Order: sequence, then structure tokens, then C-alpha cells
Amino acid sequence: MGRIRIVTADITRLKVDAIVNAANSTLLGGGGVDGAIHRAAGAELLAYCRTLGGCPTGEARITPGFNLPAQWIVGPVWQDGDQDEPELLRDCYLNSFKLASEQGCRTIAFPAISTGVYGYPKRNAATEALSVMGDWRDGFDEITACCFSQSDADLALCPECLMGD
Repeated sequence: MGRIRIVTADITRLKVDAIVNAANSTLLGGGGVDGAIHRAAGAELLAYCRTLGGCPTGEARITPGFNLPAQWIVGPVWQDGDQDEPELLRDCYLNSFKLASEQGCRTIAFPAISTGVYGYPKRNAATEALSVMGDWRDGFDEITACCFSQSDADLALCPECLMGD
């Protein structure tokens, strides 16, 4: 059984088989983690993403990492909690795991999907993310929850998030 680790780090520097990007539906770069991944991967990533035709919320796309290993996903925009956001967020994680597994990846790192500009409540997102990660533990040697700040990492360690309410 693989381990789940929670770290505060720059996801573009992690030595894992695949990193997950919290991209918008165009996959053409943006701010936050998406912008950082595009900068670190290089111009070839943008050119490749232009050939994909986007990615609807809840689905996933995988690209070559170019200067880093990268898997692309889209997180749901939090609206009011009545727009299937929890299911869409779970689908983001599930589809990312499926694509990484199909490529033979044994290690994978996720950012806190949709908790930045998309406004998904962080505790709710952590609970959903860690639940899906637990379900996929047997398929990977290591799953990393890569947090932007120590307060986000502390939140991911809360008992409700680890146990799933």
C-alpha cells in the first residue's frame, strides 16, 4: 500500500512521475499553480495544449511534461454548493488517477484543486481530495498533496479531512 504525504512545496520541483495541474477549461495557462506549471514546463507545453481542444470540468487530460512531468485537470468553480461541485471535484481526482495509472505512473502530486481563484472551500476540498487519495492508495507508491502554504497543509491534516466527516 502506498503512502499519502502532505507537503508545503513548489509542485513544479517535486520529483514524481506526474504532477496534476489545476488548469482552467482551455488548458492554455493562467495564474496560480497553472501559470507556474506552464512557466516551468516551457513553451512546448502551451503548444501541445492548443492541440487538445480544452478539458471540461471534472475530466482530465495528460500531456508530456516537457521540462517536468505534468498531468492536466480542471477543477470545478465553487458556485453555491448546489451545482454538483463535490462530484465534479471528485471526478477531477479520479480521472487524474486513472490517466496517471494508465501511463504507468507510481508517484503523483496534486495541488489543492479549485481552492484558489475558483473559491472552493478549503476544508471541503481537502476532505474530498483525501478521500479519493485513500481510495487510490493501493495503485501508487506515493501520493502527494502539495500545499501552497503551511496553513493549507495544517488544514489537510485536520481529523475531519483525514477521516472524511
